[in-house]
Amino acid sequence: MTSTTSRTYRPAFPIWCAGCGHYGVQSALQAALRQLNAPDHDVVILAGIGCSGTIQNNLGTYGYHAQHGRVLPAATGLALSNPSLTVVAAGGDGDGYAIGVGHLVHAFRRDVSFTYIVMNNETYGLTKGQHSPTRAFEYPSHAEAPLDAVAMGLSIGSTSFVARGYSGWYDQLVRLTTAALLHAREKRGFAFLEVISPCVTYQDSYPRWEHALCDVDADASYDPTDRAAALALTLEVQKRGQLPTGLIYRAPAGARAVYPAPAQSELRSAALTTRYEEIMDGYAVAVDLQ
Repeated sequence: MTSTTSRTYRPAFPIWCAGCGHYGVQSALQAALRQLNAPDHDVVILAGIGCSGTIQNNLGTYGYHAQHGRVLPAATGLALSNPSLTVVAAGGDGDGYAIGVGHLVHAFRRDVSFTYIVMNNETYGLTKGQHSPTRAFEYPSHAEAPLDAVAMGLSIGSTSFVARGYSGWYDQLVRLTTAALLHAREKRGFAFLEVISPCVTYQDSYPRWEHALCDVDADASYDPTDRAAALALTLEVQKRGQLPTGLIYRAPAGARAVYPAPAQSELRSAALTTRYEEIMDGYAVAVDLQ
C-alpha cells in the first residue's frame, strides 16, 4: 500500500505593481489577524475578480476564488454553514460595485456575520484602466455621478458596520480592519470596510486623496453609533468633494436581533414535515383536476 501525504500550498508573492495600494490592504489584514490571534486554519479568505482578486493566494489561510461579482453569496453561505470560521471576502470596486452591487445590497440587508473588504482604486486595472463605478465621469451630454457604497450601506436599516480606510494611512487602516474582523467574529453582523487603494499605473490618485478625505476618527465629538448623523455627515462631506474615512457607523452592542443560521436549523421538525406534506398533497390535487 502506497502512503500518501498532503501538502499545504506556499503563499504566493503579490503580483501587484510597485506602489499599488493593495499592498497596504494586505499588510493591514495580516496585522489584524495577528492581533486577534486568528490561526490560519480558522480563516477563509474569498476573493473576486481583478487585481485585488489574488489576495487570497498570498496569506496562507484557506482561500476561495469566486466568480466575477459573486464573492458575497459564497461568503454568506460559508459564514452561515460554519459560524466558527473567520470569513473575509475581498475584492475591488469594479467587482463589488458593478456586476456585484446587487449582492452587496442584500449583504447589508441580511447582515450575516462576516467581513467584506473592498479595494477601491476607481479603475479596472486588470483590463487596462477603464473607469469603475466609483469614478466621476463627464460625458458630452451629461455627468455621471460616482457610486458611494458607504452612503448606500448607511441607507439600509439593518446595516451594522460601515468603515472606510486609506492605504496611505496605515495605522488607521490596521485599526479599522481589526475592528471589522472583531465585529464579525463577535457575531454582531456584516462588517463592510472600503479602502481607498490607488492604482499607480492607470489612476495614480495618491496626491488627491491626501486632501479629499475627511477623517471622522479625528473628531472626538463624532458618534459612530448614530446612523442618521453618519448618513447626514456623509452627504455633507460629499458636497465638499470629499469622502469620510474612519469608523463611520457601528450599531450599538445588543442592537442586532440574532437569528439562527439556516444551515444549522432543525429541518425535521413536525411543523416543517406537516407543511411539506400539505404542499405535496396540493400537487396531487392539481394532477387529479387535470
